[in-house]
Amino acid sequence: MWIVKLGGSLNADPLLKQWLDLLEQIGGGRVTIVCGGGHFADEVRRAQAHWHFDDLPAHNMAVLAMAQSTYLAKGLNPRLDMAGSAAAIRRVMRSGRTALWMPMEWLRDQPHPDASWDVTADSMALDLACKLNAERLIVVKSCPVDEASGLDALAASDVLDRRFASMAREAPFPIDIVERHAIDRVRDRLLGVPHVGGVS
Repeated sequence: MWIVKLGGSLNADPLLKQWLDLLEQIGGGRVTIVCGGGHFADEVRRAQAHWHFDDLPAHNMAVLAMAQSTYLAKGLNPRLDMAGSAAAIRRVMRSGRTALWMPMEWLRDQPHPDASWDVTADSMALDLACKLNAERLIVVKSCPVDEASGLDALAASDVLDRRFASMAREAPFPIDIVERHAIDRVRDRLLGVPHVGGVS
Protein backbone atom coordinates (compact mmCIF):
# COMPACT_ATOMS: atom_id res chain seq x y z
CA MET A 1 0.00 0.00 0.00
CA TRP A 2 1.13 3.53 -0.80
CA ILE A 3 0.16 6.64 1.15
CA VAL A 4 0.04 9.78 -1.01
CA LYS A 5 -0.32 13.04 0.87
CA LEU A 6 -1.59 15.89 -1.29
CA GLY A 7 -0.64 19.28 0.08
CA GLY A 8 -3.58 21.48 0.98
CA SER A 9 -2.07 24.23 -1.14
CA LEU A 10 -3.27 22.18 -4.11
CA ASN A 11 -6.89 22.88 -3.15
CA ALA A 12 -7.11 25.79 -5.59
CA ASP A 13 -4.74 24.28 -8.17
CA PRO A 14 -6.04 22.77 -11.45
CA LEU A 15 -3.57 19.91 -10.89
CA LEU A 16 -5.55 18.72 -7.85
CA LYS A 17 -8.18 17.02 -9.99
CA GLN A 18 -5.47 15.46 -12.15
CA TRP A 19 -3.79 14.00 -9.07
CA LEU A 20 -7.08 12.66 -7.73
CA ASP A 21 -8.07 11.15 -11.07
CA LEU A 22 -4.65 9.54 -11.48
CA LEU A 23 -4.68 8.00 -8.02
CA GLU A 24 -8.26 6.80 -8.43
CA GLN A 25 -7.69 5.31 -11.86
CA ILE A 26 -4.41 3.44 -11.31
CA GLY A 27 -4.13 3.40 -7.52
CA GLY A 28 -7.12 1.17 -6.82
CA GLY A 29 -6.30 -1.38 -4.15
CA ARG A 30 -2.91 0.22 -3.57
CA VAL A 31 -3.25 3.90 -2.64
CA THR A 32 -4.65 5.86 0.29
CA ILE A 33 -4.82 9.64 -0.13
CA VAL A 34 -4.23 12.07 2.74
CA CYS A 35 -5.38 15.66 2.16
CA GLY A 36 -3.73 18.67 3.76
CA GLY A 37 -5.79 21.47 5.28
CA GLY A 38 -4.75 24.20 2.84
CA HIS A 39 -6.63 27.48 3.06
CA PHE A 40 -9.04 25.93 5.56
CA ALA A 41 -6.08 25.45 7.95
CA ASP A 42 -4.81 28.95 7.12
CA GLU A 43 -8.08 30.28 8.53
CA VAL A 44 -7.38 28.39 11.76
CA ARG A 45 -3.94 30.00 12.01
CA ARG A 46 -5.46 33.45 11.46
CA ALA A 47 -8.16 32.85 14.08
CA GLN A 48 -5.59 31.68 16.65
CA ALA A 49 -3.35 34.67 15.93
CA HIS A 50 -6.33 36.99 16.39
CA TRP A 51 -7.87 35.41 19.50
CA HIS A 52 -4.76 33.81 21.08
CA PHE A 53 -6.49 30.58 22.08
CA ASP A 54 -4.53 27.44 22.98
CA ASP A 55 -3.09 24.89 20.59
CA LEU A 56 -5.61 22.16 21.54
CA PRO A 57 -8.64 23.81 19.91
CA ALA A 58 -6.42 25.01 17.06
CA HIS A 59 -5.26 21.43 16.49
CA ASN A 60 -8.82 20.14 16.40
CA MET A 61 -9.85 22.92 14.04
CA ALA A 62 -6.88 22.04 11.79
CA VAL A 63 -7.95 18.38 11.73
CA LEU A 64 -11.41 19.54 10.66
CA ALA A 65 -9.71 21.66 7.99
CA MET A 66 -8.15 18.46 6.65
CA ALA A 67 -11.61 16.88 6.74
CA GLN A 68 -12.95 19.74 4.60
CA SER A 69 -10.19 19.15 2.07
CA THR A 70 -11.10 15.47 2.09
CA TYR A 71 -14.72 16.27 1.32
CA LEU A 72 -13.49 18.58 -1.45
CA ALA A 73 -11.49 15.69 -2.93
CA LYS A 74 -14.54 13.43 -2.72
CA GLY A 75 -16.59 16.08 -4.48
CA LEU A 76 -14.04 16.30 -7.28
CA ASN A 77 -13.83 12.51 -7.67
CA PRO A 78 -16.85 10.69 -6.19
CA ARG A 79 -15.28 7.31 -7.02
CA LEU A 80 -12.81 7.74 -4.17
CA ASP A 81 -13.87 5.89 -0.99
CA MET A 82 -13.68 7.74 2.32
CA ALA A 83 -12.25 5.76 5.24
CA GLY A 84 -11.63 6.90 8.80
CA SER A 85 -9.71 4.00 10.31
CA ALA A 86 -7.05 1.46 9.43
CA ALA A 87 -9.70 -1.27 9.24
CA ALA A 88 -11.84 0.82 6.89
CA ILE A 89 -8.84 1.61 4.69
CA ARG A 90 -7.99 -2.09 4.43
CA ARG A 91 -11.59 -2.82 3.39
CA VAL A 92 -11.29 -0.23 0.62
CA MET A 93 -7.99 -1.76 -0.48
CA ARG A 94 -9.53 -5.22 -0.62
CA SER A 95 -12.34 -3.84 -2.80
CA GLY A 96 -9.77 -2.66 -5.34
CA ARG A 97 -10.56 1.01 -4.87
CA THR A 98 -8.61 4.08 -3.74
CA ALA A 99 -9.15 5.34 -0.20
CA LEU A 100 -9.53 8.91 1.03
CA TRP A 101 -8.45 9.10 4.67
CA MET A 102 -10.75 11.03 7.01
CA PRO A 103 -8.47 12.00 9.96
CA MET A 104 -11.07 12.32 12.72
CA GLU A 105 -9.12 9.93 14.98
CA TRP A 106 -6.64 12.79 15.43
CA LEU A 107 -9.19 14.92 17.31
CA ARG A 108 -8.12 15.33 20.95
CA ASP A 109 -10.13 15.95 24.15
CA GLN A 110 -7.07 16.85 26.24
CA PRO A 111 -3.75 18.59 25.59
CA HIS A 112 -1.38 16.25 23.77
CA PRO A 113 2.21 16.51 22.49
CA ASP A 114 0.92 16.09 18.94
CA ALA A 115 -1.71 18.80 19.33
CA SER A 116 0.48 21.65 18.07
CA TRP A 117 1.59 23.21 14.81
CA ASP A 118 4.74 21.07 15.00
CA VAL A 119 2.54 18.28 13.63
CA THR A 120 0.63 18.87 10.41
CA ALA A 121 -0.91 16.64 7.75
CA ASP A 122 2.62 15.68 6.65
CA SER A 123 3.39 13.92 9.93
CA MET A 124 -0.15 12.56 10.17
CA ALA A 125 0.33 10.93 6.77
CA LEU A 126 3.65 9.50 7.94
CA ASP A 127 2.04 8.16 11.11
CA LEU A 128 -0.73 6.56 9.05
CA ALA A 129 1.83 4.98 6.73
CA CYS A 130 3.63 3.47 9.73
CA LYS A 131 0.39 2.12 11.24
CA LEU A 132 -0.60 0.54 7.92
CA ASN A 133 2.87 -0.91 7.19
CA ALA A 134 2.87 1.02 3.94
CA GLU A 135 5.32 0.28 1.14
CA ARG A 136 5.93 3.96 0.37
CA LEU A 137 4.95 7.48 1.37
CA ILE A 138 4.80 10.25 -1.21
CA VAL A 139 4.28 13.84 -0.03
CA VAL A 140 3.22 16.20 -2.82
CA LYS A 141 4.05 19.88 -2.33
CA SER A 142 3.14 23.05 -4.23
CA CYS A 143 6.30 24.86 -3.15
CA PRO A 144 9.70 24.21 -4.74
CA VAL A 145 11.36 21.05 -3.40
CA ASP A 146 15.07 20.32 -3.58
CA GLU A 147 14.80 16.55 -3.88
CA ALA A 148 18.51 16.23 -3.07
CA SER A 149 17.94 17.78 0.37
CA GLY A 150 17.48 15.66 3.44
CA LEU A 151 14.32 15.71 5.51
CA ASP A 152 15.93 17.85 8.22
CA ALA A 153 16.81 20.51 5.64
CA LEU A 154 13.29 20.42 4.20
CA ALA A 155 11.86 20.88 7.69
CA ALA A 156 14.26 23.77 8.37
CA SER A 157 13.00 25.48 5.22
CA ASP A 158 9.34 24.88 6.25
CA VAL A 159 8.66 22.48 3.39
CA LEU A 160 7.85 19.85 6.05
CA ASP A 161 6.61 20.23 9.61
CA ARG A 162 8.99 20.15 12.58
CA ARG A 163 8.10 16.63 13.71
CA PHE A 164 8.36 14.89 10.35
CA ALA A 165 12.12 14.28 10.12
CA SER A 166 12.42 12.70 13.57
CA MET A 167 9.39 10.47 12.96
CA ALA A 168 10.75 9.45 9.56
CA ARG A 169 13.95 8.02 11.06
CA GLU A 170 11.94 5.02 12.27
CA ALA A 171 10.03 4.53 9.01
CA PRO A 172 10.86 1.21 7.30
CA PHE A 173 9.71 2.41 3.86
CA PRO A 174 10.94 4.96 1.29
CA ILE A 175 9.67 8.52 1.55
CA ASP A 176 9.53 10.85 -1.44
CA ILE A 177 8.92 14.59 -1.16
CA VAL A 178 7.97 15.85 -4.62
CA GLU A 179 6.61 18.93 -6.31
CA ARG A 180 3.08 19.01 -7.71
CA HIS A 181 4.41 18.69 -11.28
CA ALA A 182 5.83 15.22 -10.52
CA ILE A 183 2.52 13.64 -11.47
CA ASP A 184 3.97 11.83 -14.50
CA ARG A 185 6.80 10.33 -12.45
CA VAL A 186 4.39 9.14 -9.77
CA ARG A 187 2.16 7.63 -12.44
CA ASP A 188 5.13 5.80 -13.98
CA ARG A 189 6.19 4.50 -10.58
CA LEU A 190 2.69 3.19 -9.85
CA LEU A 191 2.73 1.47 -13.23
CA GLY A 192 6.18 0.02 -12.54
CA VAL A 193 7.96 2.05 -15.22
CA PRO A 194 11.66 2.54 -14.32
CA HIS A 195 12.65 6.18 -13.90
CA VAL A 196 15.97 7.86 -13.26
CA GLY A 197 15.98 10.36 -10.39
CA GLY A 198 13.15 11.70 -8.21
CA VAL A 199 10.58 9.12 -7.24
CA SER A 200 12.47 5.81 -7.37
